[in-house]
Amino acid sequence: MTTTTAQLADAIDPAASADLILAVNNIEVIYDHVILVLKGVSLDVPRGGIVALLGANGAGKTTTLKAISNLLHAERGEVTKGSILFEGEEVQARSPNELVRRGCIQVMEGRHCFGHLTIEENLLTGAYTRRDGSAAIRRDLDRVYAYFPRIAERKDAMAGYTSGGEQQMCAIGRALMSRPKMILLDEPSMGLAPQIVEEIFEIVKDLNDKEGVSFLLAEQNTNMALKFAQYGYILENGRVVMDGEAASLRENEDVKEFYLGIAEGKRKSFREGKHYKRRKRWLA
Repeated sequence: MTTTTAQLADAIDPAASADLILAVNNIEVIYDHVILVLKGVSLDVPRGGIVALLGANGAGKTTTLKAISNLLHAERGEVTKGSILFEGEEVQARSPNELVRRGCIQVMEGRHCFGHLTIEENLLTGAYTRRDGSAAIRRDLDRVYAYFPRIAERKDAMAGYTSGGEQQMCAIGRALMSRPKMILLDEPSMGLAPQIVEEIFEIVKDLNDKEGVSFLLAEQNTNMALKFAQYGYILENGRVVMDGEAASLRENEDVKEFYLGIAEGKRKSFREGKHYKRRKRWLA
């Protein structure tokens, strides 16, 4: 399935057809000058949209996010082809700090809170690039607590002693403290109970609706991601093998079988699902 930039934007918001906040154009990523990980990945995120980046572990989701947020060099990786445009300007040569100042920030897989700091101290680290004064930062801190009442109650607790769900909320709240235009959210459901996952995705939707924050979600939990996103891309071995509106992907038989574990009304076992590697049905 191929989709033009205009079609993608229209699928989310007709008024956004000429207003992409992020455009990734045919990028390749190589690690250690030899290992080709991403092989011509292209995707778009309209301003104010929620886009899901789906695929199994090792498909290239995290590498794609790190390419966008310029965090590859710490792992001896680099974008060797293609371009990444944030608000119409190429950013692949910019530093991560500069990209944060421009309004694009990544919430890493595994949360990565500072365990020896309190929840509130963790949140305040998210405002380190700001120069608008303590009063504005305090207002935004109160705003984060309004979205995450659970961590408001634990604001003086050491982050390392809080639950996984509270740490994930803290990590997203810390990103909000930078006043982002866009958040790259990597595996927000990892290791969390279903009820907490639902709560976090509801907050993501709330932030999108009320604050206008755009999201690119990298997720293995395909069902949850497609419930909240408007559009989705599926990665397999470093390539986009399928993309479309979230509702369309949820009804696609291949997606049901290989990512939702359902085919013809019956749940597929992992053993049955493994046949996908041999069949490659949607790549034929």
